[in-house]
Amino acid sequence: MTLHYLIPAALAALLLYAVLIYNGLVQLKNGVAKAWSNIDVLLKQRHDELPKLVEACKAYMQFERDTLEGVMRARAGSQAAREKGDVQGVSAAEGALRAGVGRIVATVEAYPQLKANQQMASLLSRITALESEISDRREFYNEYVANNNCRIGQFPDLIVARLCGFREKVSLQFSAEDTQDVDLRALFRA
Repeated sequence: MTLHYLIPAALAALLLYAVLIYNGLVQLKNGVAKAWSNIDVLLKQRHDELPKLVEACKAYMQFERDTLEGVMRARAGSQAAREKGDVQGVSAAEGALRAGVGRIVATVEAYPQLKANQQMASLLSRITALESEISDRREFYNEYVANNNCRIGQFPDLIVARLCGFREKVSLQFSAEDTQDVDLRALFRA
């Protein structure tokens, strides 16, 4: 073969390789978006349940108003962060929301008639199930984020990533305190 054929063949191979890298990066980017969408759906479902929980509690917990209002403020903060696509803001607001829900659970434990209320039990069960699903989806999302960030930082993928505008994504992190079980005894003392 002459140089005349080798140069176009090498350029075609290089172009094909760049296309494969680009397609892989697009797949990861879409995976991150899909994983976030799954979390967003669960957060919305939980946020839709929280006003029902607050309303069910209001009749029994007039003097616990601060707890209920704190949950609703945290819910609003999380919703605003979700709408902006602010993953770090969601992390912070969700930590406050989880703490508020823990305080509600502690308060429910202190009111036998509230604890026996079927609607309350159903709502708490639903919110607890959503918490578990959110945790599972967060792990899935963070795995996609890690894979995305790794790929766009590796050579030669980083060249294609920079040329095509692929950016690092932010993991959804909660503090160690936010991921621990709620300490009901500590909440009763507060």
